[in-house]
Amino acid sequence: MPFTRSSLLRSKFFWVAVLYFSEGFPLGVFYELFPVYFRQQGVELRDIGVISLLGLAWTLKFLWAPAVDHYRHHRLWMAAVDLAMGAVLIAFAATQGFGPWVWAAIGTFTVLSATNDVAIDGYTIELLDRREFGLANGIRIGFYRVGMLASGLVLVLSDWITWPGAFLCGSGILAACAIVVLMAPRERTVERDEQISLRAEVVRIVTDPRSAALVVGLALGTLWLVDNVTHWSAAWPAFWAAAWGAAAAAIAFAWIARARRERSRADGSVPAVRGPMFGALFELLARPYIWPVLLFVLIFKLGDASMGFMVKPFWVDAQFTATEIGLVSVNIGLTLSIAGGLVGGWYADRAGIFKALWVLGLFQALSNLGYAVAAAVIPYGAGASPEAWHRVVMYSASAAESFTGGLGTAAFLAFLMAIVDKRHSATEYALLSSVFALSRSVAGWAGGFGAQEFGYAHYFLLTFFLSFPAYALLPWVRRMLDFADARNRGIAATG
Repeated sequence: MPFTRSSLLRSKFFWVAVLYFSEGFPLGVFYELFPVYFRQQGVELRDIGVISLLGLAWTLKFLWAPAVDHYRHHRLWMAAVDLAMGAVLIAFAATQGFGPWVWAAIGTFTVLSATNDVAIDGYTIELLDRREFGLANGIRIGFYRVGMLASGLVLVLSDWITWPGAFLCGSGILAACAIVVLMAPRERTVERDEQISLRAEVVRIVTDPRSAALVVGLALGTLWLVDNVTHWSAAWPAFWAAAWGAAAAAIAFAWIARARRERSRADGSVPAVRGPMFGALFELLARPYIWPVLLFVLIFKLGDASMGFMVKPFWVDAQFTATEIGLVSVNIGLTLSIAGGLVGGWYADRAGIFKALWVLGLFQALSNLGYAVAAAVIPYGAGASPEAWHRVVMYSASAAESFTGGLGTAAFLAFLMAIVDKRHSATEYALLSSVFALSRSVAGWAGGFGAQEFGYAHYFLLTFFLSFPAYALLPWVRRMLDFADARNRGIAATG
């Protein structure tokens, strides 16, 4: 059959490519454009590091993901947030300086981008059949990186059309994405599970001390992370004492309610583990080996993440131009990371996920030494243009870091996919990826302080050693992989 435009638009894989391009581009804007833009505006490294903490929206997106599922219309969610993100970039094009509005604008941008991720992931999972997941996932990763590459092209344009022009270009790309996603196939009709309502789940949580403690702890953790960005609690010195007091009171109320329920023996509510808001979280945390595995997910890429947000400011301080940064560190770098991901996936399939984790993780850690060497031999902050051999060192460090980062990411994502329960893989994958996003955001925030206090060379060397605490958790990782294999075989046998 001849290829036609109509057949292209009916192809599920075409839409996977389009959607994940539109998901990758905003992340590239945040991690590739903003650090270079603010450093060129003279913003302190400490403040640039704090900006990375606003990426916590990608960590916390599972909190509002049920709203997207409840109201559905995923394509409308995508289009609306694309247009809103474009409006934020227009604000950057029209306004200069670094004030409180910047924190609000970037925070809004990251929340919108995280919501876009939720809508795209939910839509794609419903669009595809199980037998299409493998090929679709390969396309998804590749075009997600292409979206990030597009942000590198916008960065290159900033040298030619100035930063306002570059931000307007980025806004135009997001507007085009909003138009195109509305042309995607309509969402499928999904039957809802009415076994338990959100109200019933909340009632169960407030009458169960362990569930209440988990939710209260999650709320306090979220408040603490937000407070580290805004410092709003400084205006209320007694806030944290009151917050801990309220948390203790809520848990005590749950104990009392549980005792009354047990005495009455009349409780017929469905366990909270089956609820629509926190059900998947409770079930995930009830699995064997899950706590050391969650810690492994949190810190496996700690060394890589700790260095990542400080790499672009180092390029700027070493007097490399935005064009060089965009072409080498962003575009060529992301291309090499895609290649590393393909090689890493090939190795994980043949050597096994467990072996791939520690072998490829070692390569990922070793590459940090390349930037430590570059920072030791290349003068920065002196105002002189880098010499030819400086470029060779810097380009080599960038290439090694990008390729080995792809190697480690391939093994890591394969691990996350392997331990997810296939009966509700989308929710669990979002939760696990949110834990990983937490380490990326906090590490970037801490990186600003580390690079400011120790200097680039010593800080990059430190990130090499941060890669190894995760190796102490490998015994539990192996057990979890064995448990997941046995569980999924059981599901397949009964299905």
